[in-house]
Amino acid sequence: MKNTLLKISGLLLVATVIGCGNSTEKEDNKATQTQHSEENENIIELSDGQLKNTQIEVGQAELRTLGNEISVNGMIDVPPQGNISINIPYGGFLKFTEMLPGSRVKKGQLLAVIENPEFVDIQQEYLESLAEGDFLKTEFDRQKTLYEEQVSSAKVFQQAKSKYNSNRARISALEEKLRMIGVNLKSLRTGKISSAVNIYSPVNGQVREVFSNIGKYVGPEDKIMDLTDAKDLHVELTVYESDINKVKNGQKIRFTLANKPDSWREAEVYLIGSGVREDRSITVHGHLKEEYDDLWPGMFVNARIETGTSKSFTLPEDAVVRFNSKNYIFINIGTTSEDGVVKNNYEMLEVTTGISEMGIIQVNAVEKGVNFETARIVIKDANTLLATAKNSEDGGGHGH
Repeated sequence: MKNTLLKISGLLLVATVIGCGNSTEKEDNKATQTQHSEENENIIELSDGQLKNTQIEVGQAELRTLGNEISVNGMIDVPPQGNISINIPYGGFLKFTEMLPGSRVKKGQLLAVIENPEFVDIQQEYLESLAEGDFLKTEFDRQKTLYEEQVSSAKVFQQAKSKYNSNRARISALEEKLRMIGVNLKSLRTGKISSAVNIYSPVNGQVREVFSNIGKYVGPEDKIMDLTDAKDLHVELTVYESDINKVKNGQKIRFTLANKPDSWREAEVYLIGSGVREDRSITVHGHLKEEYDDLWPGMFVNARIETGTSKSFTLPEDAVVRFNSKNYIFINIGTTSEDGVVKNNYEMLEVTTGISEMGIIQVNAVEKGVNFETARIVIKDANTLLATAKNSEDGGGHGH
């Protein structure tokens, strides 16, 4: 009886040991598989055939000198001298104009034609004064000669001189009036009198507003239209006092419009406000580097002021992909062979980004050990690798 019990106990012990061994082995295998999964979750494998169907290009990061920037907001503005109101000193009826708000104009371009009968009277008076001037000049010279020869009295000579000088003054005054209303004096001296005068643009710029229409009378105090001088447009930026000490005259400004966020334009700091407003901000003015046809006063802008420079590793913006609010790049880590099939291996690494400029972006590695000087980085079509990686994760694989 005792021998039978001992045999049964031994069998139970062996079964227990075997069962424990199998359980431990399964747990070890599971742990190994989990570790393998964690190690490979950021590795993407593409066969040569798969790689040919992409536009993936591999390159290296470049060490560049980039500007340290502060981000600000502002608007396109124009100083008072850049806003020009067009009027006519003696008034008149608007006979012709093709201008509309938004029209581009060049200096000397015809803006409007104004008609007024009074213009004829002024021109007539001017021509009569010129004709009388010839007679008075001759009489003045004759009386001067007679006076010097003591043939004529001083009184007669002074009267001739006074009439001659008065006529000259009247001619000068009429010439100024005619210039103010835009009469061509050279043409007028040939006898061409007109009741209409042309108004020309004094600047290169844009028509902001038109206040009259054909046939309407425009008084001396009325505006016909408003122009904006294109060369006086500038960016007016709001900089808060925490950053104002970083801003200096001559610094580079890059800005974009709300409707064209990818089109960068350039300006330069030329004036920094002297007073802090209630919201603790200061106005900074920037001169445009060139004239832009699509800028209007009042347009909102996003801008960056370059406050210094530093050397950093950079990549094309296409090399950086975004997933779950983080930035990543892909590094080519070589090839492997599996069942005779060559696999191209890429590792997905998290990075932080900094300044972007002209399609180039500053990058810094989150993990230690990444050598940007030697790493072979995917610089084109990185989104294909991101899609492959995430699709593989959804399917339980790793981009094989």
